[in-house]
Amino acid sequence: MRADDELSGEPRAGRRRRQKAGKLPREDRRAMKDFFKSRVGVESYLEPAGPDRRRSLVLVASDGEWLRFPLPDELPFRRFAQKLGLPVYDAGVLGYPKRMKEYRRDQD
Repeated sequence: MRADDELSGEPRAGRRRRQKAGKLPREDRRAMKDFFKSRVGVESYLEPAGPDRRRSLVLVASDGEWLRFPLPDELPFRRFAQKLGLPVYDAGVLGYPKRMKEYRRDQD
């Protein structure tokens, strides 16, 4: 047995294994793209995971209309947003825009 056989299953020092990022579901990508292209001033807010919920994403238009999507991995979304020129904000830091709450109140 060679000395390096024991460590063959471990990554070499200084090298990281790249984890494959999951893709956004096709239906979600399509819905996000449709929302972005059919509304004005769309922004995205990444919601942190909590003890009772998964990480998610909210798209908010300038009039306050919004859509929420589950987000198993944010990297594919960030790439998607970059292609569209869609701004991405952290809802855990910035909170939600006031217009989002006002939009729902107007619907009642």
